Amino acid sequence: MKITHYTTIESKQFDTGPAKGVTGRVAIGRADGAQNFCMRVFELAKDGFSPKHTHDWEHEILVHRGEGEVFNDGKWSAVSAGFVIFIPGGEEHQLRNTGDEDFVFACVIPKGVQEL
Repeated sequence: MKITHYTTIESKQFDTGPAKGVTGRVAIGRADGAQNFCMRVFELAKDGFSPKHTHDWEHEILVHRGEGEVFNDGKWSAVSAGFVIFIPGGEEHQLRNTGDEDFVFACVIPKGVQEL
């Protein structure tokens, strides 16, 4: 069993090319013995964004803090703390921070995918 605050987990910064102001953490993954899924926590700084991309696997996302938007099907949809997002495999998507504080969300991906 693992019980810890996500901010104590080692982070990786993404701030080049298609991403800006992104901090990612593997909250629960292979190293913890997770056999089916990986949970990641991302923080997007003010004006930060993830890369616009597609892949074969789905995402399940829970917005923890802040305000942002999700790009899907050619349009942006506003989200904030408490929203859940399901992105099926093969759909182009991107998240961006539209607020004044960090936009924080947890993202679940299946095993076999690069964790971070």
